[in-house]
Amino acid sequence: MNAKTITIYVDADACPVKAEIYRVAERYGVKVFVVSNSMMAIPRDPMIERVIVSDGFDAADDWIATRVSRGDVVVTADIPLASRCVKAGADAISPTGRAFTEASIGNTLATRNLMDELRSAGQITGGPRPFSPKDRSAFLSALDLAIVRLKRAGFAT
Repeated sequence: MNAKTITIYVDADACPVKAEIYRVAERYGVKVFVVSNSMMAIPRDPMIERVIVSDGFDAADDWIATRVSRGDVVVTADIPLASRCVKAGADAISPTGRAFTEASIGNTLATRNLMDELRSAGQITGGPRPFSPKDRSAFLSALDLAIVRLKRAGFAT
């Protein structure tokens, strides 16, 4: 029986943890798709593939969401994309290390939509807090944990 291979998909535009993803992927021998709508530098490594999509609305999200399934890990700060990926069976992790799960994604999406409405109405003018070293550390732990869990579940690297 050939086990499905673990793959990491990165919603790469504005992703602050690409270097960390490359390090973890190299350690485990995992394939990475770096998906963006513009050219960006990636390491010269056959396990890391750059995918440039059109600059159409949600083009990167659509490319990722139509390809993921159980055994894949998606790194994104985009909550609607995380929701689509979780529904497809993939693990989804934010760059701050927050794991999106079937149990949490509904509330997370509802909160995101409410905040979006409040921002649109001018009720909230601030954005998220700045990305911190603590976030980077939490992300590394979450990505490592996701890969270890998938390996224990029988997925290959």
